[in-house]
Amino acid sequence: MSNPLFDMLGGAATGGGLPPILQQFLQFKQGFTGNAQQQVQQLLNSGRISQQQYDQAVQQARQLQQMMQGRK
Repeated sequence: MSNPLFDMLGGAATGGGLPPILQQFLQFKQGFTGNAQQQVQQLLNSGRISQQQYDQAVQQARQLQQMMQGRK
């Protein structure tokens, strides 16, 4: 039985490898420099994002971190 979340992320199309969204994230991560948390905090402090957007970004980062730790 397939995993619906994995299928939604494109996992079924990769023949068992990483889903495309995770591949794109890993490529982004390799090219990213600096402190992500600090940069998002600066966006909040400057008013460019709302507290709700900040909270969503933090929650998504935690979820992604848990997914990545599970793939080790």
